[in-house]
Amino acid sequence: MANDPPAGSQPEGSTAALVLADGTVFWGHGIGAAGRSVGEVCFNTSMTGYQEILTDPSYAGQIITFTFPHIGNVGANPEDIETVTPAARGLVLRADITQPSSWRATRHF
Repeated sequence: MANDPPAGSQPEGSTAALVLADGTVFWGHGIGAAGRSVGEVCFNTSMTGYQEILTDPSYAGQIITFTFPHIGNVGANPEDIETVTPAARGLVLRADITQPSSWRATRHF
């Protein structure tokens, strides 16, 4: 496939790659669902509201890059869902999702 990362260039320990249209490859650690996803990379600078952002239909078809490092610290709950099905195609994080510490959390993000 045209967007496959270059063979033999995967750093040890990396399990995922973000491949841009110009061929630039960013290696990292994959979490969540396995597979390939294609979408426009966009960014979000919010410090809260990640559950709403991922389920917001305006992000349909996009791969969201969060600039705030602590994603997951307030967990997830039914009240903050914008739509039942996540609209975003992917998520780029600086660090693994953290354990929730909010009294509103009914499940782990």
